[in-house]
Amino acid sequence: MAKVTMVEAVTMAMAHELEHDKSVVVLGEDVGINGGVFRATNGLAQRFGEDRVIDTPLAEAMIAGMTVGMATQGMKPIAEAQFMGFIFPMFEHIVCHAARMRNRTRGRMTCPLVIRAPYGGGIHAPEHHSESIESMFAHTPGIKVVIPSSPSRAYGLLLAAIRSPDPVLFFEPKRVYHLNKEEVEDDGEEYPLDMCFLIREGSDVTLVTWGAMMKETLEAADELAERGISAEVIDVATISPIDMDTIHESVAKTGRCVIIQEAPKHCSVSSEIAANLADQGLYDLNAPVKRVTGYDTIMPLFKLEKKYMPTVDRILDKVEQVLEVS
Repeated sequence: MAKVTMVEAVTMAMAHELEHDKSVVVLGEDVGINGGVFRATNGLAQRFGEDRVIDTPLAEAMIAGMTVGMATQGMKPIAEAQFMGFIFPMFEHIVCHAARMRNRTRGRMTCPLVIRAPYGGGIHAPEHHSESIESMFAHTPGIKVVIPSSPSRAYGLLLAAIRSPDPVLFFEPKRVYHLNKEEVEDDGEEYPLDMCFLIREGSDVTLVTWGAMMKETLEAADELAERGISAEVIDVATISPIDMDTIHESVAKTGRCVIIQEAPKHCSVSSEIAANLADQGLYDLNAPVKRVTGYDTIMPLFKLEKKYMPTVDRILDKVEQVLEVS
């Protein structure tokens, strides 16, 4: 079993589906000959041919429109937006067409497409290269939004996304593309798109996160363990729909919850989780739900990037606040 990075796991998943399903195609800017800006499609064009791995012009709206058209006509396209900040020209096709196709045709048509996008900060990128705008899409009915946090989950979740009969946005946290390696068996086994993953069991506080922030969250959990505090860690993974049952079950056990996200705080995925806990799990809570987030401002350029990103210290501070409440 090979040890691979997250970006290599993404490549493995696409290669597996290209090999086993002739309706799968990959398209996007530089995905073919160059293998993608982050090399997520490296070697796929050479292996499967340029009619299956298609280099497109620099035209995101066209890529999205082609992807919707292909998906409604029996294909399973995987489109790449080079960075999440480049997805805005695709927005109309995703929200107005892909998300509505099943409802619009009363089930006569589905739209089995995947749009991949590297997202998030932490790599000293320029403007429009570091956004975390997942809540814009999580707010849209008709699409699933998936954010992996490890190589194994990237592999299993991307397989499920490609096989889904409905559109999936698959956001890959580029800050952890090469962070670590895991053993991932290329066996075609998918992970469910409608459940959270319990990463670490604990009894004193529940830490809820997804994507790249899993790194800081686990580091905070380790620090808390040294202080004698047992933190349960949950990877949301699919932020639309959110598996609130797993989160409620954890909070019912620990009585306290801190949600960690890189995105801005206002009207975010963490807002929805906190509101749901207040609505459905209030009597399980021994303290108010706290959130550690990015700030309600544009992601700054690299000199201030670390000031924006949530840190282990900020997580620990919020945990201390919820533990102070008796």
